[in-house]
Order: sequence, then structure tokens, then C-alpha cells
Amino acid sequence: MGTLLGMNRRQILGYGAGLAALITAGPVFAAAAPEAERFTVETRGKGPDVILIPGLSSSRAIWEPTAKALEGRYRVHLVQVAGFAGAPVAGNAAGAVVAGVAEGLAGYIQAKGLKAPAVIGHSMGGTIGMELAARHPDRVGRLMVVDMFPKLAVAFFGPTVTAEQIAKNAAMIRDGMVNTSAEQAAAQQRQTIAGMVKTESAREAITQQALASDRDVSGRAMEELLLTDLTPELGRITAPTTVLHAFDKAGPFPAATVDGWYAGAYAPLKGAKLIRIDDTAHFIMVDQPDRFQAEVEAFLKG
Repeated sequence: MGTLLGMNRRQILGYGAGLAALITAGPVFAAAAPEAERFTVETRGKGPDVILIPGLSSSRAIWEPTAKALEGRYRVHLVQVAGFAGAPVAGNAAGAVVAGVAEGLAGYIQAKGLKAPAVIGHSMGGTIGMELAARHPDRVGRLMVVDMFPKLAVAFFGPTVTAEQIAKNAAMIRDGMVNTSAEQAAAQQRQTIAGMVKTESAREAITQQALASDRDVSGRAMEELLLTDLTPELGRITAPTTVLHAFDKAGPFPAATVDGWYAGAYAPLKGAKLIRIDDTAHFIMVDQPDRFQAEVEAFLKG
């Protein structure tokens, strides 16, 4: 596991075990959906609906600046996945975490009577957003994916990896996340997050939230992400889609190469708008908050 978590390619692309977030804030309300126990939702503001989904081991508070900027004009729905960042494990004690949350959100949108909400997801949240938009296209008005591939395994293991190799390596990463000692976990999280957040002052809070996440939930979710290939489903997405991806010129790959990876990955999604954000690691909203917010505003205005 240590070797995989230290892969340069993965760090450059901004993925891996231990994606985390900032301190949880605000009241929590249960989501009214069949899979509601897999997440909770905090709702703020009035206006068109915007659903914000955090990534692996993340708190909803990663979206706090975004929510504050939007809540005067939009009704913001901040999702907290059960078992992440200190939230109770609840319904995520068993079963598919990622797909379960996606299905739960489909139920939430229907139960709350939301009309074509905009959905913004970071990392794992982007995968959830893609699953939601592909499997329930009538329930998503617009989709933004923040720094995530439809097939994450390629970013981890390369384009020639076989399904058998993916399954074996994903299980190894899951077991490592669950069984690593507290000391090793803390060290691995700090190393991983250093490659995912350029803003040094934000790293420790993000690390602590990752360490507060339930290991079994995070491990199973990570395995699920690596086993998921949404490429065949991208054509089912009818919502206008924007994909933001991070680029750091300090890495060994030029911008054109990284752009090409994303263009190839999202080629089946016709009309997708791909936008590179420079001088940032995986947590674009932390490293480039002004640019990120500008892209969110443009996305929501269509």
C-alpha cells in the first residue's frame, strides 16, 4: 500500500486514499430518501437548488466558502457522507457507499421536489454526481465534476491495467486503509495530503478530518471507486456538464499532456466543457478559491 500511495502519477493527478476536508459546521438534517442513512444534508438559502457533494473522507465543510457565496441567491444542499470526517457510520456500515449515496440523492431530489438542481461534486463526489446524472438524467439540471476521472483506476495503475489487476490492487489498498496502525495512518495521510493541497496552512485540518473518518467506510469506498468505470455510462448524461481539473507546473507532465488525458477520458460525454485550473493540487477550492468560485458562478449561469 505504501508504494501505491506514493506513486508520483497519482499525486500529480490528485487522487488516492485519504481525501479529506475541513471542519464540519452548521446544523444537520436527515435526507428523506430510501438510502437516507448513507448521508445527511444541510440546506441553506433560497433560490435555484445547488447540491454540493464532497469527496472521500471529506466533510461537507470543504464547501463552506462556496455555500456562503451562493446562499444569498441559491438554495444550497450540503451533503455529508455517513462515516466520513467524524460523521456516524449509519447506513454505510455495509454495501456500496458511492453508488448508495448516488441512489439516495436521486431519492432525495424526488422526495424534496427539487426541479433540475445543479450538482457539483469534488473527487468521489464527482463520481457520485456522474452516477446520479447518468442513471437518473431527469433529476439533474447541470453537472460539475471537480478533478475526477470516470475511470479512476487508469490514473492509479495506468491505461494497460487489466480488470484482474485492478481488483487485486483495489482490495490491497482497501485492506491497507483498514488495517494500518494509527501511527502509520497519520504518516500516510500527511504524505498523501501534501500532494493534494498546495496550501500548507490548510493541510493539518484536512489531515485531521481524514483521520476522523471511519476506516472501513473509507476503505470500501476507495475500493469501489477503483472498481468503477463510468465510461460506458457517460453517453447517458444529458445535463450540461463542466469538468474542472487541476494542473501544477511543478509536476513532470506538461499541461497539454494532462489536458489530453481528460479529453480522452470524457470523450464519450458529448458537449462536456473541460477546464484546466493551473497552480493547484486536487483541492482546487482550497488552492485557488477565487478562480474556483468564478467557474462555479459561470457554470450556474449556464
